[in-house]
Amino acid sequence: MTDPYGGPDRRRGGPDRRNPDQRTKILLVDDHAFFRMGLRQLLEQESDFDIVAEAEDSHTAFNAAAEHTPDIVLMDLSLPAPGGIETTQRVKREVPSAGIIVLAVSEDEDQLFDAIKAGAAAFILKDIDPADLVTIIRRVTAGEYLINDKVFARPTVAGRVLKEFRELAIYGQEAAPIFAPLSPREVEILDNIAKGMTNKQVAYAL
Repeated sequence: MTDPYGGPDRRRGGPDRRNPDQRTKILLVDDHAFFRMGLRQLLEQESDFDIVAEAEDSHTAFNAAAEHTPDIVLMDLSLPAPGGIETTQRVKREVPSAGIIVLAVSEDEDQLFDAIKAGAAAFILKDIDPADLVTIIRRVTAGEYLINDKVFARPTVAGRVLKEFRELAIYGQEAAPIFAPLSPREVEILDNIAKGMTNKQVAYAL
């Protein structure tokens, strides 16, 4: 099995959502019942996962999050209006501790930027290998923000994230609620990537 988020630890002291006395509470959000059923059947095979609720639209997702305070939310980006991004923002405001994993049909850079801005912890494709999905859920539960790895791989997105991150700092606004936490080292990496440096050049510069 290949971990699509392999590499250095990205936790950076993020909130560990694990409770040794309880299973990981998961909320499934997708407007296709067949897809939700497949996710449920897959995840219910894991003894440490507890599917606490399902939702087919933004309103139901918000209410379910408020009621169950899930540790993990699997969020379809293609939800009907107001859509997956806005639903992610609303759920994250209601349950700040939740790790939101957004599921997309393609790696669209605009969606990736919007997802990290909304507070998502991971960005994955719907055709992900089931074993990899289980691994990612556990890593996000442990406090990792895997979405940053996706950003580092895309100079255009890295530049947009860095620009907004710095604008927030200039105007004295708190960046943490808007972007996944970035360490000073990761801000430096973003800066180098945005300048067009290759991974080898970035590694040498650091």
